[in-house]
Amino acid sequence: MCEVYRVKRNYLDLEKNPIEIAKGIYWVGYTNDNAGLHCNPYLIIEGNEAVLIDGGNRDDFSTVMLKILRTGLDPCRISRLIYQHYDPDLCGNLPQLEAIINNDDLQIISHSENNIFIHYYSKKTPKRDFRFIGHEFVFKTGRKLKFFATPFCHAPGSFITYDEKTKTLFSSDIFGSYGGGWELYLDLHQQCINCEGKPVCESDGKKCPLEGIKLFHRQIMSSTKALAHTLDVLDSIEAEIVAPQHGSILSSRADINAVKRHLRSLDHVGIDFVLKAKDNGNILSL
Repeated sequence: MCEVYRVKRNYLDLEKNPIEIAKGIYWVGYTNDNAGLHCNPYLIIEGNEAVLIDGGNRDDFSTVMLKILRTGLDPCRISRLIYQHYDPDLCGNLPQLEAIINNDDLQIISHSENNIFIHYYSKKTPKRDFRFIGHEFVFKTGRKLKFFATPFCHAPGSFITYDEKTKTLFSSDIFGSYGGGWELYLDLHQQCINCEGKPVCESDGKKCPLEGIKLFHRQIMSSTKALAHTLDVLDSIEAEIVAPQHGSILSSRADINAVKRHLRSLDHVGIDFVLKAKDNGNILSL
């Protein structure tokens, strides 16, 4: 990742300001270091157009919109809202966004399986299925966003978005994480990259961040097979930055590959995880 887009891990910077994580791409989320599940909306500005990805929930609307405004963008320039699935943590503020954006050309890009549910947040904005627009959105400048289906990771209509210009992957729930102590970036040490995974790091005695990532995928993804299929899709994408909807941003290929390796090692995911817990006598598994 280019050093110009590295930021100091300063709480006030994150609390008040949008953070440019790559050329024209801004993290516009909220900060809560102790949130068990942290959500990340992203704004892409290209020329006179802008796209908002997984815009956030109702309670965080004021924070998200303030950070959008602090980029210098007039919200009416947002022409697309991309929703990579349909949960309220990323779609909940849709009515407020529509009211502020007030753009007759505004469209939602998602998947028909998601649009069924997004319809209950708002009926106003036209909804497009990414599969019927060529699996891509092209800005007027030619900058291209490509969409890849990741079915049942976690929803039937889940997908991910790739910015070809900066090689940034907006990975939705993939690479997501549970746990407190959130930071905008996850920078793995060399021993973490080579580690086979332990709850507590042997080098510094701290909780391993990879454990939160693995737990998230075990509990949120639908099955081992669904996750394996999505990891195969990821192998076809040359991402240099991964910007997940939950958890922390990964900004090096070494870190990205290390997390993928750990995810491939999971042998009980989703329903497989639940059934294993049931077999082991966990009465809360079902």
